[in-house]
Amino acid sequence: MELEAGRRRDQSGVLRGEFARTIACLALIQTATRCFSNRVNPGRAEAASRESKAVSEAQENLAVERRDALWGQLLAWYAAHRRDLPWRRVEDPYAVWVSESMLQQTRVSTVIPYYERFIERFPTVQALAESDIDEVLGLWSGLGYYSRARRLHAAAVLIVDEHQAVFPRSRPDAEALPGVGAYTAGAVLSIAYGLEERLIDGNVQRVLARWFAVEGIVTKSGPRRFIEQMAGELVDGVGDPGSWNQALMELGATVCLPREPRCDRCPVRAVCDARARGMESALPELAPKPAPIEVELEVFVVMDQGRVLLVRRSEEGRMAGLWELPTREIGLEEPRLFPFELDAHLLRGAEIGFIKHSITKHRIQARVLSADLGVRELPEGWAWISQSELEGLGLTGMTLKALKKARASLR
Repeated sequence: MELEAGRRRDQSGVLRGEFARTIACLALIQTATRCFSNRVNPGRAEAASRESKAVSEAQENLAVERRDALWGQLLAWYAAHRRDLPWRRVEDPYAVWVSESMLQQTRVSTVIPYYERFIERFPTVQALAESDIDEVLGLWSGLGYYSRARRLHAAAVLIVDEHQAVFPRSRPDAEALPGVGAYTAGAVLSIAYGLEERLIDGNVQRVLARWFAVEGIVTKSGPRRFIEQMAGELVDGVGDPGSWNQALMELGATVCLPREPRCDRCPVRAVCDARARGMESALPELAPKPAPIEVELEVFVVMDQGRVLLVRRSEEGRMAGLWELPTREIGLEEPRLFPFELDAHLLRGAEIGFIKHSITKHRIQARVLSADLGVRELPEGWAWISQSELEGLGLTGMTLKALKKARASLR
């Protein structure tokens, strides 16, 4: 297919909208053709081959005509405007790995104090591997998604045992570690080791979907593969893969925002096809979110001589191994996150207040009550915890909120 219209440039000498849209269309056509050609019409196999070749040629032209401008403009912007974040001050693969693990589905402002405390306590992968998981959970307490902490600890043990206490330098070895997927591997390998490895998180996905006006739900195979291809094309030969990948993420986090992109501040707005088409707010297309599940709870605060009564959750399932206040779920026929009845008899006291909390798609409203223990012997998994011991325990986020509410009521 001749792409004359796609080879025209704007004043800055950069290929514009029609060409990039052609790339996106060809990628989607290629995917659809590959799925059905051999099954429906053997003659389509030849067409699929032609389309595949066209896509490859288009991507080659992209590399020749567009990459230099993107590299120069975005890297210059990143050097001048990047945020001063603690994990950016070092190129230690361990520190990068810890920060990327914490940043998954968590805001940067929330992560910073947790990261600093974690690195202070566990400055090396050896220190983390030799630690007790309860201490790790204690430092993670309140950050959420606690399986990340367990996997981080398990991976540290493997790195010490199998990789001489050094984060592996190859993608297959990195992705073999617990909790390390394609994104985390790409981040550590590019930022810490300077390897030309792509990474795609929500920010990068959004930036690339807009640059190339990728239509269709971006998590579907066609758009997703196209974005992966473009991420790989753009990091190949960039010279500083770590800065490039961080620049993409920084642009998505601070300028190319989900709902209201700040195009006037974007250093590469001249080559953004979504902006040229007036689609910057409509892209990327996302799959509908599942409806939230409403959960109603009662949370009991039982105090005795300065100690608080806590229950340890099962070692399996959500929030595995964390400590929480005695909690029961009400208003349903079958429990989902918490039991209907408690193992120990509690004598209900006064109402302390209400709290709201979220666990993945669950939206929780909890009534916090004071209570007294109605039995002498504690059931298995229950314990009296002193105030000094609380600081070192892994507590659920909801328990932290309930304790804060209880303390405020006593002032």
